[in-house]
Formats: sequence, structure tokens, C-alpha cells
Amino acid sequence: MTEVEIFTDGACSGNPGPGGWGAILRTGGHTKEISGGERDTTNNRMELTAVIKALSLLKFPCAVTLTTDSKYVCDSVMKGWVYSWQSKGWVRSGKPVPNTDLWQALLPLLKTHDVKFVWVKGHAGHPENERCDELAVIERDRYSA
Repeated sequence: MTEVEIFTDGACSGNPGPGGWGAILRTGGHTKEISGGERDTTNNRMELTAVIKALSLLKFPCAVTLTTDSKYVCDSVMKGWVYSWQSKGWVRSGKPVPNTDLWQALLPLLKTHDVKFVWVKGHAGHPENERCDELAVIERDRYSA
């Protein structure tokens, strides 16, 4: 199985507000940067979107190490919360789970790929996380104009 490293980050000005996401994919000596944004979004949506967009680029099942500074994304998957929300019809404490559309897009990707999530502290000098933040901020600022 092909091994791929993915690094992701999201940024938002206001919550909600204009936001951006960035990702780096690395495999076999090749590196690809991707980014995008939205005019009216949240930080958590941008964090999730970065993960979804990066995993969606993979053309066949891969072993992925996905590094992010988003506790929201890491904990929701690693602690199994997303699977609990899914089994309960996307309701949590009697209220709809935020970002259900994105979680529903992510789950099939997690079934296709063997994804290991790694959390890193944001803005702490991790080179790929810093670069993903730069990409996300550029997109956020583009949607702020």
C-alpha cells in the first residue's frame, strides 16, 4: 500500500466569517500543495475541508499519516465521536451535529484509506503546519476582500 503524508490546516476571520484551508500531500519524493476557501464559514469547517480535499485527491487506497493542529478533527475521529454521531442519526444532546455534511463526506474516505491522525500544536514551528497555515491565510484573505 502506498504511503502518503498529508498535512492540513484551516483559518477563519471571525467565526463565522471568511475562511481558508491548506494542505500538503507528500509521497515518493513528490509534494503537492492545495488550498481553497469560502466567504462565510467557520474554522472547524475549514479544518475538515482541508482533510476531505486532500484525501479526495488520492486515486487508490493508501496508508496515510495525516498531521493536523485541529483537536476537533483528531478527537472526533480518534475518540470515535463521529461514529457515535452517525449511529445516532447525526444528533448530539438533542441537537443536530455541526458540519454533518462534511463528516458524511469524510467517513467514506476514512473507509477507503488507512488513515492515522497525528495532532501537532499549531503555531509552534512545525514546518508543514506553518506552511498549511500560510496557504489557509492567503485563501482566507482572498475571501475577505
